Amino acid sequence: MTNRTLPRLLQAPAVVVLLIWMLVPLGMTLFFSFIRYVLNSLSRPEWTRPSIENWRGWGNYNFVLENKDFWFAVSNSVVIVGGIIVLTVILGLAIAILVNRTFPGRGIVRVFLISPFFVMPAVNAVLWINMILDPVLGLQGLAVNGLNEIVAGLRDFPILGAFFSLWPEIEPISFRATQTSALAVIIMVTWQWTPFAVLIFLTSLQSEDQQQKEAAVLDGASAWAMFINLTIPHLARPIAIVVMIQAIFHLSLYAEIEIVSRGNGNKNLPYLIGEFATNNIGAASATGIFAVILANIVAIFLLRMVGKSLMN
Repeated sequence: MTNRTLPRLLQAPAVVVLLIWMLVPLGMTLFFSFIRYVLNSLSRPEWTRPSIENWRGWGNYNFVLENKDFWFAVSNSVVIVGGIIVLTVILGLAIAILVNRTFPGRGIVRVFLISPFFVMPAVNAVLWINMILDPVLGLQGLAVNGLNEIVAGLRDFPILGAFFSLWPEIEPISFRATQTSALAVIIMVTWQWTPFAVLIFLTSLQSEDQQQKEAAVLDGASAWAMFINLTIPHLARPIAIVVMIQAIFHLSLYAEIEIVSRGNGNKNLPYLIGEFATNNIGAASATGIFAVILANIVAIFLLRMVGKSLMN
């Protein structure tokens, strides 16, 4: 037995289990996507069983592509994921640079900054939509009502009254509405995942070359110039890694959309799969294959971006 044979034999059981764990669900999903598989079909009871006799070919894929919610779910997935990534990277960079400085209580501040990341997604969604973003009982509603009362009181002043009388009464935003529910999801997920970006960026800032920054200060470089030419290139790899990890996780968002709007004008691919899966397993499986293709496209693009940053 060669030196390579024994390690391969020892690894074989784990590799086989991993392949079964990955390929069996994918294979079943692929099979279901090509057959008629409807859980409740009184007119065609044979469709309630996953059988090769119910072969439909590309029918499920055509049905999904022609569905009015599919392309909206795809675009909404891209908008939500893109919005979350942009905000978390910007806020994560700003907060990491601030916290990287020495100040009293820095350790406690870091602990509080990281804590939102450990909140469960469903709890996070309930907290934001009911206690913060609610237009009546949430902090948003209370703040808007308080501001309207202050403006109403200022209208009684002799000089300032004429100016504040022109101010319209502010209406609180209903984040459960069709137009704003996606924004609510972006806000709450950004709050939860910004600490992750802060942790990655803060760890990388600890290894930044301080001698280069001192030399730049002596040469008269401004703080903004040092940030653009020294800090950003140093954080290129962490930024790429944060973008890749978050894109993979946020493509599967479900709990936040369900709690905020129950899919009313705010759906992504996982939510659309859940809607189909209540009855039409074939359509749900076809949508799942489309979701896998989208995730792989995003993963390939991001892996290339990470690879380029690592080679620089």
